[in-house]
Amino acid sequence: MLKKTLLTLLAVLMTANLAFAAKPIVIAHDATWPPMEFINAEKQIVGYSVDYTDAIAKELGITVEHKNVAWDGIFAGLANGNYDMIASSVSITEERKEKFDFTTPYFEVKQAVILAADSAAATLADLKGKTVGGQIGTTGVFVAKKDGGVVTKEFDEVGHAVEALFTGRIDAAICDDVTAYDYVLNNEKYSGKLKVGFIVEADEKEYYGFVVKKGNTELLNLLNKGIEAVKAKGIEAELREKWVGK
Repeated sequence: MLKKTLLTLLAVLMTANLAFAAKPIVIAHDATWPPMEFINAEKQIVGYSVDYTDAIAKELGITVEHKNVAWDGIFAGLANGNYDMIASSVSITEERKEKFDFTTPYFEVKQAVILAADSAAATLADLKGKTVGGQIGTTGVFVAKKDGGVVTKEFDEVGHAVEALFTGRIDAAICDDVTAYDYVLNNEKYSGKLKVGFIVEADEKEYYGFVVKKGNTELLNLLNKGIEAVKAKGIEAELREKWVGK
C-alpha cells in the first residue's frame, strides 16, 4: 500500500512541476532564527527550513533560490512579487491567513521565555511590570502583549532581543522554543548565563507553514505535494534530527 501511494504521489509531482521548470522558485528567509534559517560562518543561508525547501525542490524536480530578507518587509515583498514564497519560521495564524495562503504545517512550535540563569521567574505573571523583548511582528510579541502584565519591547531581530537580555537592558526575551534553546545551548556567549525559563502554555497548537501570495493555488498545491513526499519518505525526520535533535 505504501509503495502504491508513493508511486501515485510521484506521478502527480512529475505532472505538477512542469509549470515551474522554466525558472527557480525564489524563497525569502529572515535568516536570523537558528536553527531554522540563519547565516553560517561561510555567509550561506542554512537551517532546517532551508534544507526542507531544498528537499521539496528535489522531490519535485524543480530549482529554488534562497534570499535573505529582513522580517519587517518580508510580507510586503511577497505581496509585491519580489519572491515567490516565504520560508521563515512563520506561524500560521488566522490574521495572516486573511492576507496570505499557507501550506500544510511543517513544524510545531511553542513560545519560550529566555531569562538570566539566576532568574526564578516561572510564568509571565512573575514578570509583571518587567520588560520582555521579542522580534517585531512575531508570535512571541503577540503572546507577551496579550498577557497584559508585562512591558513589551520590540526589536528588528530576535538576536537583538537576546543580546539586550544578556546586557541587562531588558528582563526577558520571548521567541519560538526551538530558537530559544539554540541560543542558550549552542551559543557559547550565552551558555551558562541565559536559560529557557519556561514555555508559555497556549490554548491552541502553533505550527509553521510556508507562505505564498493569496490565490497562488498552483504553487500552494505543488508545495503541499512536496511536503507530503518529504514526510512520506522520512526526509523530514532526518532533517529534524540534523538540526533540532531528538
